[in-house]
Amino acid sequence: MVLVLVGGGGALAGGLYYRSVESDIERVDAFTGVPEQERPEVVVKDAMNLMILGSDTRDPEQTSGSRADTIILAHLPKDRSSAQLISIPRDTWVAVPRSADGRHGGRDAKINAAYAWGGLPLMVRTVEKFTGVRMDHVVMVDFAGFKEIVDALDGIEIDIERGFTSTHSLNPDSRRTFRQGRQTLDGAAALDYARERYAFPDGDFARIRHQQQVIKAILDKAVSGGVLTNPARLNAFVKATTNAVAVDRSLSLVDLAMENRHLRGGNLGFYTCPVKGTGQVGNESVVFADTPAARSLFDAVRRDSVPDIVDSGT
Repeated sequence: MVLVLVGGGGALAGGLYYRSVESDIERVDAFTGVPEQERPEVVVKDAMNLMILGSDTRDPEQTSGSRADTIILAHLPKDRSSAQLISIPRDTWVAVPRSADGRHGGRDAKINAAYAWGGLPLMVRTVEKFTGVRMDHVVMVDFAGFKEIVDALDGIEIDIERGFTSTHSLNPDSRRTFRQGRQTLDGAAALDYARERYAFPDGDFARIRHQQQVIKAILDKAVSGGVLTNPARLNAFVKATTNAVAVDRSLSLVDLAMENRHLRGGNLGFYTCPVKGTGQVGNESVVFADTPAARSLFDAVRRDSVPDIVDSGT
């Protein structure tokens, strides 16, 4: 979601007010205890890689521990002409390093288990180990913040691929029906749309596609003239976005926004980490990465040469 704020940077980056807003953003320790000797080297100076983690605290399956439900590697190339967002399915089976307390990890597991076992530092280590890409910054997004952000924009336009009914909705009866076609979604509907996976045969992969759609739609709406030229709407959008995120201690959202003020939805490339399919490991349902294809994609990230294409149907 940080890229949404980035996209509006031309209008919001310059003033002392926005510096004061940034000072209120929650800061998190993401790199404390991450051993330098095990981290990937920087290949292209001035390119930037951010690990964006989203948490869905309303997930009915989330009954214990803290899990990162959405994992995105966002790559900003050296020339800042575009951005590539690579979603990593949360059930991807990877090697998780041992946690700092020595009680967890040191074995293969679902990638999002790293956050439950060792917080952000272990998540950074796990994603870096899996991708071979060094993370420069970390952004945590409260999924519930989607609602306030979308409402601050007076809704977003989404082209729904096929109709479905969510049975884990924010509505009092936990149900919301979506019709096929292009339509405007308010905050609650957008959040339901971005959360739903049970209604689709491909489950979390459908949810990844829909989250990417929502990110692009928010960015497109945020940089439209109606928002940028309306101080009240812009203020509401900025406050909603900053309330929804926490960032590592060295990331300046204002500076990032200034660097990337030309970004629009058309400059974003969406990808999903290549996979071979799903299966079982013991009693766990997991996703198996297509290692050669994933290695090729993440090597392109390291070399700052990811193609500017949309790769996931958004």
